[in-house]
Amino acid sequence: MFANVTLSLMGGFVTTVQLFCLTLVFALPLGLLISFGSMSRITPLRALIKIIVWIVRGTPLMLQIIIIYYGPALVWGLKLPRFSAALLSFVINYACYFSEIFRGGIEAVPKGQTEAGQVLGMTKTQIFFKVTLLQVTLKKKSGD
Repeated sequence: MFANVTLSLMGGFVTTVQLFCLTLVFALPLGLLISFGSMSRITPLRALIKIIVWIVRGTPLMLQIIIIYYGPALVWGLKLPRFSAALLSFVINYACYFSEIFRGGIEAVPKGQTEAGQVLGMTKTQIFFKVTLLQVTLKKKSGD
């Protein structure tokens, strides 16, 4: 009896670890893309992204899981597997939270850093990846 319960719990633990790892793998890059959208110069895109992030961050995750699991079946007759629905829910939810973290970090980097990269002859892409994003990740790790 004890062995069966322990094996069931270990199976659940493995599923939880898989869900956690896949959520991080997909949510971090998606959060970065969403943060670009929320800082876009295109006003309708920026407004749409900000509204979506506001809604996702303002609703409970459990409600989002229920909507993603049952919604496609009700609307289109598509039934998602439980793990896929949970993964999609977690990825969307955490990507919205990560986007706000990235946006705040990117906007906190002084403009002088960008100007210094331009003086050194760097392209905008090089400045973003080698100056701005590097400082965002270092600030997050050091707790500044």
